[in-house]
Amino acid sequence: MDSREKIGRNELCPCDSGHKFKHCHGLLLDHSSGSSNTTLSRSRLEASEYIRRQQQGSGRPIIALNASDQQIVVVGNRIYSSDKWLTFIDFLEDYVKQLLGPDWGNSEMRKPYGERHTLLQWYETKGLQQQASRDSIGAVKTMSPTGASAAYYSLAYGLYLLAHNVELQAKLLNRIRDPRNFQGAYYEVLIANILIRAGFELVLEDEDDRTSKHCEFAAISKQTGERYWIEAKMKAVDGLLGKTSNDGSADPNPTSHLIRHITGALAKPADAKRLIFIDMNAEFPADLKESELPNFFKSAERRLIKFEQSNESQGFEAYVFLTNLTFHRRLDDHPTMLVMPFGLNKPDFNRPRVMSVSDAYKLELKHVEALNITNAFGQLLVLPATFNGELPAEVFNGARAPVKLGQSYCFEGIGVEGGVTGAVTTATVVESEKAAYIGIRTSDGRSMILKESMSDAQLIDYRAHGDAYFGEVGPVPQGIETPLKYFKFLMNAYSKSPRETLIGLMAGRISGSALAAMSDEDLRITYCEGMTSAKFPQSSRKVPI
Repeated sequence: MDSREKIGRNELCPCDSGHKFKHCHGLLLDHSSGSSNTTLSRSRLEASEYIRRQQQGSGRPIIALNASDQQIVVVGNRIYSSDKWLTFIDFLEDYVKQLLGPDWGNSEMRKPYGERHTLLQWYETKGLQQQASRDSIGAVKTMSPTGASAAYYSLAYGLYLLAHNVELQAKLLNRIRDPRNFQGAYYEVLIANILIRAGFELVLEDEDDRTSKHCEFAAISKQTGERYWIEAKMKAVDGLLGKTSNDGSADPNPTSHLIRHITGALAKPADAKRLIFIDMNAEFPADLKESELPNFFKSAERRLIKFEQSNESQGFEAYVFLTNLTFHRRLDDHPTMLVMPFGLNKPDFNRPRVMSVSDAYKLELKHVEALNITNAFGQLLVLPATFNGELPAEVFNGARAPVKLGQSYCFEGIGVEGGVTGAVTTATVVESEKAAYIGIRTSDGRSMILKESMSDAQLIDYRAHGDAYFGEVGPVPQGIETPLKYFKFLMNAYSKSPRETLIGLMAGRISGSALAAMSDEDLRITYCEGMTSAKFPQSSRKVPI
């Protein structure tokens, strides 16, 4: 380990709680750290899988190995290999070229930039941006995402996810190559990307079946088993994504085709629930603040509410996701994206109202699939850098792996001759100091806390995976500033508490007969809601759900 400093029990705890160390994280050092190897192994596996899912989404894991300097990647039932792939992103770049064919790509690259296929324009712009940021040949270099890289790699990862989790149909690849059909195929691949990340199993439709109208594909939630029909449409705009005046609109109003897209989606027969995705394909106002919605989104919501009240919508229900992706509009700028979920004839979804935190929590469970999709949009630009879920700082920067809770280590450089051996009982990161504070318990019963400096690369890993960084999955209560977040933290913290423990915690405040009549889940909800009310005096608040 690098240099560490011992923290006195009467000093302020480095977690910034404002309490003395002995009354904060020091309390954790006073308990035995003994755990069975089985429990520790399970915790390690859970943390490792948690980090992998944060990197790759909830689809099938990347299957890869390195042998004889060859990086091998298995995609579906096909095997790819190269000695040039340092990162998974390197693989994606080659993967797209192989899928679409080098002859097709080379033919497009020989054309003047303005006449090339949109995808090859993204490819060249992205390549020039990467060259400008490179500091040495062959080095793994991080750079801020741009519109060009976001557009290219979100499509590339979507194609990989389809091939690895479902099937990559030849007709889809033909649509991608065709400038006239590229936009529709591109948006469908992005939505497939989102749904696979969100934990859905996709079922593709027969694209050659012309006997009836049908949706793009179906999606089955792995969490609930619920089945949905999917419809994905993006407004066609003249001069963008291969569209011309023949098939693209010149109407500057982003909502001009909204209701047409909605009614078209509802007109297709579906024997399951509906998920409708519509991209506005509009420019963002230059002066728009990060926390604001553009006016056209507000207008779109009003139009959806008006449509909901019309006769045309009666008998139909759907989760509608309005998106606005501007990657393709601003190739050199930071990529921007907005998503607004709307429950068509679902009045209890994403509508502001006053309710208790327990009711808000129950509504989240009711609409969990839609919320998972919304969260997955936030991960669209997150790409796995490593092949097997490892932390990038370890693989690319040679950083030491983070300590694991419950694991024993020999720590050096703390003023003790020969170092000291102890089991890690607690660990936290103070980003302002670029340091990890590690609590240990030695074999002779001593407790101490050590300080380890962290590199910039390690801090990036911690920010991405802080709730599993030290080998166990668990949220940290700091920064939980709203009643609902605090309530959900408590629900997780007490998820494994025995029924008797919860009854004991509420004994004297609620009658024994009332407690005995509650289910285990109701006991947990009642106790956590009481704790939340004590921390936040107002027992209800306005929440969108």
